[in-house]
Amino acid sequence: MDKTRAKNLPSFGIKDKIGYMFGDFGNDFTFILSSTFLMKFYTDIMGVGPAAIGTMMLLARIVDAFTDIGMGRIVDKTTADKGDKFKRWIRRFMGPVALASFLLYPVWFKDMSMPFKTIWMYVTYLLWGSICYTGVNIPYGSMASAITDKPDERTQLSSFRTMGAQFAQLAIGVIGPLIIYYKDAAGEVVFSGEKMAIFALVCSVLAIICYILCLNWTTERVKIEKANDNEETSSVLDVFKNMVSSRALLGLILCAILLLLVNLGLLGMSNYIYPNYFKDATAMSKATLLATFLVLGLTTVTPKLSGALGKKEISAIGAVLGAAAGFVAYFMKITDVNLWFAFYALMMVGIGVFNIVVWAMIIDVIDDIEVKTGSRDDGTIYGSYSFARKLGQAASSGVTGYLLAAIGYSKATANDPAVLQGIYDITTLFPAIVLALLALALTFIYPLSKKRVDENAEILRIKRELSAK
Repeated sequence: MDKTRAKNLPSFGIKDKIGYMFGDFGNDFTFILSSTFLMKFYTDIMGVGPAAIGTMMLLARIVDAFTDIGMGRIVDKTTADKGDKFKRWIRRFMGPVALASFLLYPVWFKDMSMPFKTIWMYVTYLLWGSICYTGVNIPYGSMASAITDKPDERTQLSSFRTMGAQFAQLAIGVIGPLIIYYKDAAGEVVFSGEKMAIFALVCSVLAIICYILCLNWTTERVKIEKANDNEETSSVLDVFKNMVSSRALLGLILCAILLLLVNLGLLGMSNYIYPNYFKDATAMSKATLLATFLVLGLTTVTPKLSGALGKKEISAIGAVLGAAAGFVAYFMKITDVNLWFAFYALMMVGIGVFNIVVWAMIIDVIDDIEVKTGSRDDGTIYGSYSFARKLGQAASSGVTGYLLAAIGYSKATANDPAVLQGIYDITTLFPAIVLALLALALTFIYPLSKKRVDENAEILRIKRELSAK
């Protein structure tokens, strides 16, 4: 691909960063909503077993293997006219993804037959996750390469993207439980299906507003051309060959799966450990508030630390810290929610550092593949990475569902002592193990150290300067 910086466009600045932040804000108004509440909605309101929900999410990822990478190829083949190679797809899919998200919470069907509810769950989940969310998220993630070609500016975009996710987490994780949960006549904390549906509708509207702000405030200034007739076009087979031979991509995919396993696993279990184990639904909002401000604080220092030490290096250190906190909490059997918050905060540091830099790391991988092969396929490679993240999302929901089933969780047994202890054990031991694996994967499998990233950036800078002459 011929890649040149477009002329007569505003230089990269705060408007791009805030606009890009709003893009992930919009994404996570549906993504975090489903990760946080979808399983709880279907177990407690629709009466579907947690293992069945987990299986659905795992099967949906088979579909994503085709839709994510297929959408990436569509984006790569799109002409770069009028600075909207990527924006045009966000514009087309932002309405459908918002509508599909709302349809995931059909409280009006709670008295229908179980086969009907199961079919509805499958159809709407595939429509939202495998088609509509893919249609908006793949071009959004790939667009970072068109906003800037400088590694330090891409790290800034990654940090602002993380901020967008945290603001969505703040809105959903803090406000959501206060709206959706209530105490019944017996004093038990109960999930309201009707309020969940209303909250989902509000989140869908807010998602569209965020996408509009993203489209208006970002500029595609690095022109990524569609291959012309005189340029050899990479075949799908060639692209996949380049990807599977890239240790950097495979290593990052493994790390992404582990990241989503621990992050969404903790997020999903928050619907069980706070209302059930700690008997305090408001603690869920407090935990979200704590995690959000903690990660927002990390966004101010992580870019500087990654510039000094490297993205791979600081992510591994954070994962070790988080794993240690999880193991200690597991053996302590904490019953005081305030003490629990201290260990939860340390686990969130382990997750947060890697989460902040990971979006810049995928562009480092794309650069590495271009240096090795001479081919740049941002959309396709990002699509494969997005598919890996969805694998992590499904695996977290699937594993969480199976573990809840293993301890005998159901609406009827939700407050049995053995089930409550099982909820605590899942919430502490599972993240600790996964964070330990993440630290090992970053250290021994993912190869892009700070030195190598800087070398690749210099090689590509010289290449583009020569091609522009």
